[in-house]
Amino acid sequence: MGLPSVPPVPARFRGRAWGDTVLRYFVTAVCAGSAGVHAALIQPHLAEGGVPLGSAFAAAAAALALAALAVRQPRHGSWAPAAVTAVLCLIAVSYLLSRTVGIPLLISQAEQLDPLGAVTTAAELAGAVAGAVLMSRKERQ
Repeated sequence: MGLPSVPPVPARFRGRAWGDTVLRYFVTAVCAGSAGVHAALIQPHLAEGGVPLGSAFAAAAAALALAALAVRQPRHGSWAPAAVTAVLCLIAVSYLLSRTVGIPLLISQAEQLDPLGAVTTAAELAGAVAGAVLMSRKERQ
């Protein structure tokens, strides 16, 4: 008895699935890395700015961790890329605002750029672009 035959998958579908997987892994890694950075910074920001600032970092870490879990699964393909793109953009814009004009109730004065924040924000923006590409690929199908 022979092995059952499996019909070949056209090359155009293999490339798209592989590309989607790479994008999902990249966005997942960005979200997980940023979640780790934000979680590590909860305590220093709690000491510096009190409960509101510490809570903002905790909420960012939780949102990024959930986003990483959601975007990783292809079954969440309809909503996860949009949600992740929004979360990453919101957090990146929050950092940029904190460094330029401040954020009312959290950071009254603009702070200086720091290397960790700048690299994390650049990664978040790259992840947001990858999330937008994932969304556009889903719309074309």
